[in-house]
Amino acid sequence: MYMELIKEIKQSKILKNVFVILIGTIFLAISSKIKIPFYPVPMTMQTFVVLFLGIALGWKLGIATVTLYLFEGIIGLPVFSGSPEKGIGIFYFTGPTMGYLVGFLFTVYFAGSINFSNNLFIKFLQLLFSVSFIYVLGFLWLGTLIGWEKPLFKLGVQPFLLAELFKILIVLIVLPKIKKLSKYLQ
Repeated sequence: MYMELIKEIKQSKILKNVFVILIGTIFLAISSKIKIPFYPVPMTMQTFVVLFLGIALGWKLGIATVTLYLFEGIIGLPVFSGSPEKGIGIFYFTGPTMGYLVGFLFTVYFAGSINFSNNLFIKFLQLLFSVSFIYVLGFLWLGTLIGWEKPLFKLGVQPFLLAELFKILIVLIVLPKIKKLSKYLQ
């Protein structure tokens, strides 16, 4: 009887985790559609959601969520920002946004594994560090794809800095609520 109870608890935890991951991918897909068009990469609410997922789910469930989301896009589901209008699947994935999308994995990992400081400025720096991987990898992939002679910083980073600052400030404001929510989701 005791072993059956343990088995049921483990099964319910697995089901809960699968459900949370699926909801997370839906949340990411919706956030990809909330966008302001820029060339060559649109600005979306995804970086906010990636930070949110890392903090709320922890790094393990966060990485599982982002990995499933990327897989959904690679196999052709229209979950990415420019899909289906600008293509779907692996062809869209390997376009200008690939570095940013791969950066989601690093961002969710760091946002989920950081023990956030009580100091507001340190929290801000921790979030900035976490999200920086999206832009570093996005910048590197963009340079590889469109050429290093192009004004890459101006095209792939600069247009997003003010909006990114705003999104990080929103995360800072709701961070205590996200941390409370994380106790139920992890």
